[in-house]
Amino acid sequence: MKLIVYFFQFILTSTSFIIFKILGPKLSSYIGGKIFEKIGPFFRSKNIIHSNIKKAIPNINSDELNKLTSLMWNNYGRTFAEYMFIKDFRKGNLKNNIQIEGKEILEDIKIKKQQVIFISGHFANFELMAMYLEKSGIDLSAIYRPLNNIFINLIMERIRKKFICKNQIKKGIGGMKNLIKYKKKNFSTALMIDQRVSEGILSNFFNQKALTTTVPAQLAKKFNIPIVPVSIKRLEGINFKINVESPILFKESQSIQFITDELNLILEKMITKNPSQWIWSHNRWK
Repeated sequence: MKLIVYFFQFILTSTSFIIFKILGPKLSSYIGGKIFEKIGPFFRSKNIIHSNIKKAIPNINSDELNKLTSLMWNNYGRTFAEYMFIKDFRKGNLKNNIQIEGKEILEDIKIKKQQVIFISGHFANFELMAMYLEKSGIDLSAIYRPLNNIFINLIMERIRKKFICKNQIKKGIGGMKNLIKYKKKNFSTALMIDQRVSEGILSNFFNQKALTTTVPAQLAKKFNIPIVPVSIKRLEGINFKINVESPILFKESQSIQFITDELNLILEKMITKNPSQWIWSHNRWK
């Protein structure tokens, strides 16, 4: 039964992508946002989303809560529609739609052939971050979580490997082996740290415990390399700004728990700056 549902979702997604391709990036992004404003609440619990937002913004009123939820779905839908145009952001007529703050940091990493760990969360069109990092000339591998829908995942893996980052690493034990292989070749790593992971540790996240990945902390300690926070903001429509922060080199004596807690604090600040562009639908504190 689940495979049948997945297949129909695949047909619907494929059809949507074809239509988006015909409509073009600007109109597709707009329409995708409006559609998700309407259908999003049918796929994710409104109660979970509101509960998550209140954990981070306790004093938010009802009107602001509903507005923030609507804006989140709008951004979600825009990002979905924009998958058809990732290659245009990389090397086509949309490449100038991405501004970079901290470009000199990336240049320094590239010139020195320095190995780092890029960390971020699911903000705006999050796929554009790894795309730009690789495009800038940095040897990069990116950790990703395969989608539950095996049919749609085939499409997404193809897009990611071809236009975002060719060195994709699946989360899991097998992926960790590939990650170490890339590390030995002096590749940097990019990963999201904002999803709940059962193999993680409990770390404070907006003053509540949340299972959090320890991969950045483990890599930082094992290879003695810095962590570079990166975030992205949707400015207007299909225009974006990527912010690359200064590298953080943690001390050898600092524990995995300490480093993980510090990274969650950084993530909190990113979310607080642009709460409407973070995906609140994940059951982060489950």
